[in-house]
Amino acid sequence: MNIWILLIPFISAFIGWFTNWIAIKMLFHPKEPKKILGLTFHGIFPKRQRQFAEKLGILVSTELISFKEIEEKIVNPENIKKIMPLVEIRVDEFLRSKLGEAFPMISMFIGENTINKLKDVFMTELETIFPELIGSYMKDLESQLDLNKIVTEKVYGFSSDKMETILNQIMSKEFRFVEVIGGVLGFIIGIFQVILTMLTQ
Repeated sequence: MNIWILLIPFISAFIGWFTNWIAIKMLFHPKEPKKILGLTFHGIFPKRQRQFAEKLGILVSTELISFKEIEEKIVNPENIKKIMPLVEIRVDEFLRSKLGEAFPMISMFIGENTINKLKDVFMTELETIFPELIGSYMKDLESQLDLNKIVTEKVYGFSSDKMETILNQIMSKEFRFVEVIGGVLGFIIGIFQVILTMLTQ
């Protein structure tokens, strides 16, 4: 038996790994279109970065971030109650100090009992007004912020190097797996080739 036949699985494994490694590299390289032997080569992500940015912008604006959900979380009665103690402190400070500074004459006629009653009225009214104010603000914010456009422009503005770094950070294990599986499949195919060669001799 020719000893070189036994090298076929290892050669096939190397070819399988190398072709997958090249395929992964071609996701990002070349960063600019290059013509080789009349064929134009351009990395998939650099070539499709605009489309990728647009699709990501649509995904973020329609599926991931919802102004309605944010508004519902903020105006949730439980969340409103959490901020009311801080508001009460500021209202109390206003009634006891700043109101007297602005209107010294009024402060002479406002006692502790009056301050507490005014504070109760303010707090009840504010607890009712807050959800309405937040709802109105969120609607204005939604009309002013085009999330689709913002995300699209940000992602499209990434340099090719930054895009490659981000995707490698996210998918480095998957890329390595693709390389390894290429080598493993190449080795298995090489073994079949050896078996077929031996059977046909």
